[in-house]
Amino acid sequence: MRILFLTDNFPPEVNAPATRTYEHCKEWVKAGMKVTIITCAPNFPEGKIYAGYKNKLIQKETIDGIKVIRVWTYVTANEGQVKRILDYLSFMVASFLVGLFVKTDVIIGTSPQFFTAISARWLSFWKRKPWIMEVRDLWPESIVSVGASKRNLIIRFFEYLEKRMYRTASKIVVVTDSFRKTIIEKHHIDEAKIEVVKNGANLDLFQPSPKDTELISSLGLQNKFIIGYIGTHGMAHALDFVLRSAKNIQNPSIHFLLIGSGAMKKDLIQLKNKLGLTNVTMLDAIGKADVKRYTSILDAGLVNLKKSDTFKSVIPSKIFELAAMNKPILHGVEGESAKIIEEYQIGLTFIPEDERDFFRKIEQIKDMQFNYDKILLDFNRKELAKKLLNFIQQ
Repeated sequence: MRILFLTDNFPPEVNAPATRTYEHCKEWVKAGMKVTIITCAPNFPEGKIYAGYKNKLIQKETIDGIKVIRVWTYVTANEGQVKRILDYLSFMVASFLVGLFVKTDVIIGTSPQFFTAISARWLSFWKRKPWIMEVRDLWPESIVSVGASKRNLIIRFFEYLEKRMYRTASKIVVVTDSFRKTIIEKHHIDEAKIEVVKNGANLDLFQPSPKDTELISSLGLQNKFIIGYIGTHGMAHALDFVLRSAKNIQNPSIHFLLIGSGAMKKDLIQLKNKLGLTNVTMLDAIGKADVKRYTSILDAGLVNLKKSDTFKSVIPSKIFELAAMNKPILHGVEGESAKIIEEYQIGLTFIPEDERDFFRKIEQIKDMQFNYDKILLDFNRKELAKKLLNFIQQ
């Protein structure tokens, strides 16, 4: 089978969408599928083209048997609504035009911004091939939830497009049970064409390992209980809450390590300096190869989002990578992901943006032991890739 996959994030970018797509496609190639990715020059999240790449009309490469076609897009940092929409629109048009010349049996377009899905739908029409919509976020609902936009005429138009995408797709893949329920109930989509394929961990890459004492020493974090967050510093992640909470922590052994980039990074650095925090270390984004090294030094991994009903349906992918490295999870997200933490007993949940509960769970998690075997059996990325391929082939 020939699979054409449209995604605006792909390695060497290291965010969750890029990782999910790459690891799925790599397994499909091993299973004998011919996979072509159409993406853009790697630039997320700072809007700077990675070394070794150029933002030109077309450039091609092969990564682990996956044919990758990179197209020109309007490149901008992951901040500013108008600029980001221009970025999305440029990829929609470029991926469609290039996709017309790629032979395929099925087309997949992935969200959260569904301009990529619109391109997949256009290609499906012109090439007379079925298309699948992968929903990793309920967009545009999520951008309203984080305060990036109010529910105006533009948002309502996007909601209309959202419903059109769901109805015209041959099949829909979602990453949580809550997403599936919402799409069925809110948009009246046939449940038979929706499959849940959750995120997971690459157990070949993420495994328990001893703490990197050299790294701890270089950061000056000896004898600290390190609570770490590695990921996007965006509007949804409420890291300002973490900084303000750090100001009020009395225990001198507790230290926060925040690693990554994003729309809020500059504001967060300014807030850290304003508060005069000495128990917080903030580092720039690191490559995928270094994530394991930095995760090894953590005593607890932080998973945090703003308090919002929208995020009750979200399952942050970093949960599974932390579990794969046997790191207790300090989890500040309500809903489906909290149930996973509690069901598999791999950490403690706290009420999002509730400082008192946050402090209480930090003190508790320091003295607790957890078991990660069961969750890793259920969320092995290789098995999830096989599940998704079976759904595509049906």
